[in-house]
Amino acid sequence: MHITQHTDYALRVLIFLASNEHRLATIQEISERFQVSRAHLMKVVNQLIRNGFVEGIRGKGGGLRLARPAPDIAVGDVIRKMETDLALVECFNEDSRCLLTASCRLKGVLAEALEAFFASLDRVPLSQILGPAQHQMLFVPRRGSQGDNSGPETGL
Repeated sequence: MHITQHTDYALRVLIFLASNEHRLATIQEISERFQVSRAHLMKVVNQLIRNGFVEGIRGKGGGLRLARPAPDIAVGDVIRKMETDLALVECFNEDSRCLLTASCRLKGVLAEALEAFFASLDRVPLSQILGPAQHQMLFVPRRGSQGDNSGPETGL
């Protein structure tokens, strides 16, 4: 199975937000940090918001934050909701043209493997994949002398 770049970026956004849970982050800063197209990241973030993983605050002083605590976000759930095609082989699709579909047992074996893959990832919370190195690399201290979140970066 291959995870798409879209899902890879979604996981990076979530890791960044978990590393900076003390403040709101912007798409612009995440885009710059990971050297990813801002336009592409906007699509990823919008899907994360629609799926309830991220909360977007609009307006001056707005930004992004996790919609729920990192321990409550399962990696398997993120991948399942971000991926558009989980068909490992053609026969997973209803319009399969494979001649072997009627008698082949491969589909069942692969379906079981995919189920085990997600069962494993469903046991992994976002907080578990956030190691000390990632936290240190992605952590951005609060701006302002009194620990406020004011500064030039605002909005989504």
